[in-house]
Amino acid sequence: MLHLNGLGKRFGEQWILRDLNMQVDEGECVALLGTSGCGKSTALRLIAGLDRQDEGSIELDGEPLDSIPAERRRIAMVFQSYALFPHLSVRENLNLGLKIRGVSPAQRQQRIETVLDTVRLREMADRRPQQLSGGQRQRVALARALLRDPRVYLLDEPMSNLDAQLRDDLRPELRQLILQGTQPVLYVTHDQQEAMALANRIAVLKDGRIEQIGTPEELYKTPASQFVASFIGRPQINLLPVDKQLTIGIRPEDVGFDPEGMPCRLISREWQGASQLLLLDSPRGALRMLCAGDLSLSEPLHVSWLTSAEHRFDAGSGHRLAE
Repeated sequence: MLHLNGLGKRFGEQWILRDLNMQVDEGECVALLGTSGCGKSTALRLIAGLDRQDEGSIELDGEPLDSIPAERRRIAMVFQSYALFPHLSVRENLNLGLKIRGVSPAQRQQRIETVLDTVRLREMADRRPQQLSGGQRQRVALARALLRDPRVYLLDEPMSNLDAQLRDDLRPELRQLILQGTQPVLYVTHDQQEAMALANRIAVLKDGRIEQIGTPEELYKTPASQFVASFIGRPQINLLPVDKQLTIGIRPEDVGFDPEGMPCRLISREWQGASQLLLLDSPRGALRMLCAGDLSLSEPLHVSWLTSAEHRFDAGSGHRLAE
């Protein structure tokens, strides 16, 4: 169990991370989700021991890690840059860390062969990184993390350098490789689809603080603020001002055609195969609507939604209002 207690980090007078309280249980993956500069990667560096926190503490299975140097924390960190030695083959990259840690040659060979099979890279074992695709290089970086037999996995935007199709292909492999163990996993990303697909829980960060933490379903169905509502879910939620005190949020899939509803003008249509995303000009402002991909449209369009589908937020603070 990884436990973060009031963790904080500042540079000069500016707090990058503040009052981070979180528990990651055995075998659980928690995603840190947020925009660039919100403190996600800083949190990982503090846990790994690469930086020193200015407040709070870090515990692993009840043991304080604050005074333990990075090399003795038994924490595996996977970076977006892969961090492979270009002049070494895949097998040599994997061997180096084991050799430094004093593992015997026979054990090194056995463990490397096993992990090469796990990440499906046995045929690539004698190639150098520049001879591999981006997805294959990321699998080498994951294999190196697996070989460390760590107490915690920290993954910092591990797929951000890959194209969209390759991320989709690698995502189930990543889940199988990392989440099949008993170690806690912290996964940093700015991609909400990635977070929702991989994590048991998601912590949405804003300006260095946790805005909300919960399961993907909880964050989608009951966002604690307009910020979370906008960040979780694609296509993005519609936020419509009602008056000075109230803003309502309505998901595009909850908007439907209704002959008695609000008249709208079609601005644009984005065909997505099984569905199509409509951008409408309405008396309430721009409105996104998701409907069937084979549906024929003729103007004028009239739409409505159920009151029960509305998310209600305080217009000033942006916080969710009590039901």
